[in-house]
Amino acid sequence: MATTIRKTAYFSMKTPNRSGQAARLLSGLAAHGVNLLAFTGFPNAGRAQVDFVPHDIVKFTRAARKLGLKVSKRKTVFLARGADKAGAIAAICGKLSRAGISMVAMDAVAAGGGRYGAMFWVKPRDVARASRVLGAR
Repeated sequence: MATTIRKTAYFSMKTPNRSGQAARLLSGLAAHGVNLLAFTGFPNAGRAQVDFVPHDIVKFTRAARKLGLKVSKRKTVFLARGADKAGAIAAICGKLSRAGISMVAMDAVAAGGGRYGAMFWVKPRDVARASRVLGAR
């Protein structure tokens, strides 16, 4: 299986860094039928930042509005998936590096069944060039 990379939208928000916050947010979205392609959260300046990568952007934004979530404007993230093999992530990083594009952050995981998945960010000014370099659709 070849690696596929796609460019898609994500939304972020700040939330209290307390036990149960992610469960509350994710349960609320699920109750509105929102399917997420990816989700990540991490501490940020005494609070927590959570990032949502929705399958259906319209459904997500409607649900977020109904739930009173103060999410950011639409931003861009790249999603990669493919065969889990040594160097799979290194190949992506290498292509960006050779093009002079710095990666802001990356989360990657072995998904089982010989597959991996990753999401990564570049600076907004580099999104179009990174898309071309990586052949992202």
